[in-house]
Amino acid sequence: MSFKTFLGQSLAAWVALAQDEWQRNPDVAQHRLLKKLVKKAQHTIFGREHHFKSIRTYEDFKQRVPIRDYGNFAGYIQKIKEGMSDVLWPRRPIYFSKTSGTTGGDKYIPITQESIRHHIINARNALLYYIYETGKTDFLEKKMIFLSGSPQLIQEAGIPTGRLSGIVNHHVPTYLRQQQLPSYEINCIPDWETKLDKIVEETLQANLGLISGIPPWVQMYFDKLNQKTGKLIGDIFPDFSVLVHGGVNFEPYRHKIFDSIGRDIATIETYPASEGFIAFQNSQIRGGLLLQVASGMFFEFVPTKTMNTENPKRLSIREVEIGVDYAIILSTNAGLWAYALGDTVKFISLTPPKIIVTGRIKHFISAFGEHVIIEEIEKAMQLTLNRHPFTRVTEFTVAPWVSKQAGEPSYHEWLIEFSNPPEDMAAFAYDLSQWLCQFNSYYKDLIQGNILSTAKVTPLATGAFKEYMRQIGKLGEQNKVVRVANDRKVADALSKYKIVTDNLSN
Repeated sequence: MSFKTFLGQSLAAWVALAQDEWQRNPDVAQHRLLKKLVKKAQHTIFGREHHFKSIRTYEDFKQRVPIRDYGNFAGYIQKIKEGMSDVLWPRRPIYFSKTSGTTGGDKYIPITQESIRHHIINARNALLYYIYETGKTDFLEKKMIFLSGSPQLIQEAGIPTGRLSGIVNHHVPTYLRQQQLPSYEINCIPDWETKLDKIVEETLQANLGLISGIPPWVQMYFDKLNQKTGKLIGDIFPDFSVLVHGGVNFEPYRHKIFDSIGRDIATIETYPASEGFIAFQNSQIRGGLLLQVASGMFFEFVPTKTMNTENPKRLSIREVEIGVDYAIILSTNAGLWAYALGDTVKFISLTPPKIIVTGRIKHFISAFGEHVIIEEIEKAMQLTLNRHPFTRVTEFTVAPWVSKQAGEPSYHEWLIEFSNPPEDMAAFAYDLSQWLCQFNSYYKDLIQGNILSTAKVTPLATGAFKEYMRQIGKLGEQNKVVRVANDRKVADALSKYKIVTDNLSN
């Protein structure tokens, strides 16, 4: 046994045991954390404005601090950019994580000395839990590739600024540096496709044990390797045993990724965001993501049905229920207070607190009153693919088509890039609609009432989504395709890539 293996196993056991207390008592951990956060920030501009000194309970906190989205924090961020200290958190942030998000323009999320520590620790712990449960440490002795944003940061008002993954790159533990790929020089290449070509060249002869990245970009890396060698990924890297993924739902990509590898391997799902490393998969046996309730983030949960009302119902972790869709609200040691993250989750366990990510507050279709959410869209696709086992989907998005003429049907249009299309496109589209009817009674009523016709599948040319992302300046790194929208902005931009065929649906 190597020293690194021994160290990994010992640390894994220590971490699992040390975290057992807060897993059994998440409410106690969160109560203590809220008091600590409020006390720490009581002398900041935000803390004085919201009377943090007089906050004694969670009820006090809710009364003093309303829910805000990024737009309502912009004024405070501007004060930081103007050089002010002690605005949202003591001192100034050590980084800005710049993100375009999925629903708006550029955002500058503060990262502090305290918060970056938890980003690193939680990423490490995701791997340590895997080691603790399985006893497998082989990947520690192999090379590891992290498909990330550029670590090259710019200065924004004297604060280093860049993508979260690029920032985290500067904090990779020393004991992993020798195994980390790609090299710093290649990782700094700004053009994604050029960078990916160089990564392929650099890693082709490497003995990779672990690959980490957002699923669509991992698949793009696999495709490049396959094109260059004609081999399966599992044959190129025989010791490849762990895939770490996050950022988007893995299920729509699962079949194609494992087809590319040629065999099953372990996967570890993570839930990192610029605002905090929220959760990670802690078991290969039991599903869900372990919510990090002792990592500098105080969580509130708002039932999605009340989120956009005048008085959204704010709940602490003690008050949540299994199976309910909640919007996540964060207060953090980076100075975000009752911040609406925009993501929605469901609890599948309360002790320990485990969640699944179900979508985004603003990602839904309700052009006809159906309010179909992203979770329902992705489940319909997953189950339809199970019925069509030889079909492979590279990427897809869904948008409403509103009839412009009397007698012309309205419907949901699924724009799909297939790597292996279904033999019967109409049957594929019918199955999508049928599954969606099972998940959403409003959609079912609209179908049965002939207000909507069944889904229409529009196949797109190979590379359509890649070209679209390039044209909008979001190819690569941590950018994601909008999976579902209530307008046709994305759908219309993709329409030029339609494959003309008579075997469509509808």
